[in-house]
Amino acid sequence: MKNIQKYLIAGLLVWLPVVVTVLLFRFLITLMDQTLVLLPMQIRPESLLGFSIPGLGLILTLLVLLVTGILAANIVGRTMVGFGERILRRIPVVRSVYSAAKNFSELVFSETGQSFKKVLLIQYPRKGVYSLAFQTSTALGEVQKKTGSDVICTFVPTTPNPTSGYIIILPREDVIEMDMSVDEAFKMIVSLGVVVPSWEEEELKDLSIKSPTKGNKNS
Repeated sequence: MKNIQKYLIAGLLVWLPVVVTVLLFRFLITLMDQTLVLLPMQIRPESLLGFSIPGLGLILTLLVLLVTGILAANIVGRTMVGFGERILRRIPVVRSVYSAAKNFSELVFSETGQSFKKVLLIQYPRKGVYSLAFQTSTALGEVQKKTGSDVICTFVPTTPNPTSGYIIILPREDVIEMDMSVDEAFKMIVSLGVVVPSWEEEELKDLSIKSPTKGNKNS
């Protein structure tokens, strides 16, 4: 029974990542295929060919993003985008959602920003219990002024779904900056802590390489 259990777990470890990857890409491709409804019915693949081709929505999505980026990079495009933003920001409920989404996307995808560029270790939900977090902001304005200390805003993701989580603001001296990359931290969170970056192994390997050299010098 122990051997059967071992083989079942080994098979699960092989197939589970494959199934999750396939289902995720299938969901994304199906979602992007919905962009085909933007095309007139006469030129849609099912009308021209008589059947649908999965994945064409991905190509259309990439083309739309590319064209939008090209337009937004010139003067005419920036003027059009600015005009559309002014309209959205005058709609009572929409302006709150749009402003928050725009600020978040600019912070995350900006090359010069510091959001989601550092992995931190903080004591949460209580002292002595540690959680992985991502640095989101260091310029907190009113919060920083009224607390009277240098504070950092962090995002503590939930597992196995890192898209939800909690905003934790705490003093800089209570934050431990990690060496692991953001990708490694996400893997650790999604895998429930099973996939741990091999930092310790690399450190031990470096020490084992350096130790003979020191011994030779002493001799």
